[in-house]
Amino acid sequence: MSVDLPARIQLREAITPADGLLEGPRVLREPRKDYGLFALRPLGRVIGAEIDGVDLRAPLTAELREELNRALLEWKVLFFRDQDITSAQQRAFAANWGALETNPFIPKGDDDAVTRFERTAAMPGYENIWHVDVTWRPNPALGSVLRLIEVPPAGGDTMWADMAAAYDNLPEDVRARIDGLTAVHDYLPGFDRFSDPALLAQWQDEFPPVEHPVVRTHPETGRRTLFVNQAFTTHIVGMDRDESDRLLRYLFLQAHTPEFQVRFSWRPNSVAFWDNRATQHYAVNDYHPHVRIAERVAIAGDRPF
Repeated sequence: MSVDLPARIQLREAITPADGLLEGPRVLREPRKDYGLFALRPLGRVIGAEIDGVDLRAPLTAELREELNRALLEWKVLFFRDQDITSAQQRAFAANWGALETNPFIPKGDDDAVTRFERTAAMPGYENIWHVDVTWRPNPALGSVLRLIEVPPAGGDTMWADMAAAYDNLPEDVRARIDGLTAVHDYLPGFDRFSDPALLAQWQDEFPPVEHPVVRTHPETGRRTLFVNQAFTTHIVGMDRDESDRLLRYLFLQAHTPEFQVRFSWRPNSVAFWDNRATQHYAVNDYHPHVRIAERVAIAGDRPF
């Protein structure tokens, strides 16, 4: 709001650097909370809800699967406490949403579809960057189910950001500028500092860089979602590198807005199930040298549009 100041009052020039986050109100859509087959407790305003009354050891009925899917679409990440389940039961739960995929760059658990994150004093975590899983695939994952097996005495939380809310809150001129643009995604930036170069080279031909829209349309909700991430997005197609870098830095920043986030503190046998099409996530690496062990199952997705 502009204010007419008396002529005698002069304010010094004070301009913060351009292309950063600005303070002020955020536009936040309120998800629904009416569920009949379980209790749902929101952990954030727009993202993240804890589910009570569902036993992940048991097969899902069609009705329960449908209601959990509605909760997933509305809250983007669902949390389940005290789920003493096996890897096989974790896979069976995830398979309710489609075929499972493998990841050649992460150690496996007792099955090719299970990736195991075993962080110790000798192997600290490196997932502490805002990212979307496997956007270097032509068809990035629909979602993931993560189970914590061993939790450090303090720290080791995971954060998720609602990238539809991030898109909704972009300035109108930025939305107009990025709608219709595509960006290149590559696995190398996310793994080259921590992986064996021979392993990375082995997969170069099978996983060449791919292009995805900068703003994707969620295939189930129809919401527009910001779909670039700092781990795997390298540049915007058809744009000068300096201009591309500047725009991407600004878009990457949007995941850092707390109003779009939820933070989850793990306990053993906690499970998180997130929509990889609508979120970014960040594994907080504040527990080294303590041990943190997790297993993840990923569900194959479709081509972003």
